[in-house]
Amino acid sequence: MVRLAGVDLAPNKRIDVALTYVYGLGKALSCEVLTKAGIPAGKKVKELGDSEVLALRDVLKDYKVEGDLRREVSLSIKRLIDTGSYRGSRHRKGLPARGQRTRTNARTLRGKRKTVGLGKRKEEEEKKE
Repeated sequence: MVRLAGVDLAPNKRIDVALTYVYGLGKALSCEVLTKAGIPAGKKVKELGDSEVLALRDVLKDYKVEGDLRREVSLSIKRLIDTGSYRGSRHRKGLPARGQRTRTNARTLRGKRKTVGLGKRKEEEEKKE
């Protein structure tokens, strides 16, 4: 079991794909890390030797990943909220902060649909019956 930056990498995956499980490493950056460490991208995680794992750790020290990156992002959002900026208010309300429309869509941020309306009609129909 290989553990990098506090994340267990899946042993049966290719190393270039497995590195994307680390927060802050995407496909392009994982390939860049592998070339710096001198490891072929097609190699499986379980085939890595101890020297290769150490080389990966040394290269990852130069990048901001996992805990440090999460902390930086959360502090940036907290700063926006504290300064009272428009973006901060959108974060506080749980709405899109980058100008997307919210009349339709934005379901991942706004949550499940809540039907609104027809309150008076239902009450009137119930009284007639």
